[in-house]
Amino acid sequence: MFAIVRTGGKQYRVAAGDKIAVEKLAGEAGDTITLGDVLLAGEGDTVADASKVTVSAEIIAQAKSEKTIVFKKRRRHNYRRKAGHRQQMTLLRITDVGAGKKAPAKKAAPKAETETKAAPAKKAPAKKAPAKKAAPKAAAEKKPAAKKAPAKKAPAKKAAPKADKK
Repeated sequence: MFAIVRTGGKQYRVAAGDKIAVEKLAGEAGDTITLGDVLLAGEGDTVADASKVTVSAEIIAQAKSEKTIVFKKRRRHNYRRKAGHRQQMTLLRITDVGAGKKAPAKKAAPKAETETKAAPAKKAPAKKAPAKKAAPKAAAEKKPAAKKAPAKKAPAKKAAPKADKK
């Protein structure tokens, strides 16, 4: 069975056993993740209901892709800048593509809702930061006065127009 999955703004056609490199995903090497955004699924020429299909993958490694050179130049201005960039990526091994329960995170959300409906949780009062004590007046008088910002300069006077001699 194959599926088309969207992750990191790109779409990938995957099947069980495939290895793909995607934009960086959270997790350590060896962790199992579920790719939730399945766009299309099928077997051979037939298309299955993508909402019932899950794609699970194992993280092989967190790595960097090959270096991309960024070179900027402006002609006739003696302007050249050269920089390199290596994009963070995650290497995945697709372990399973098939019908199954959707992401387990959705199961956890209803539990939280049932707890709030049955017995509302009591919230602890928010802690306030202690109020700052006022400085003694004697200490305030001893501090030197703050320097004033220099006054703005008056605009320069224009030169008087020269009289023509005839």
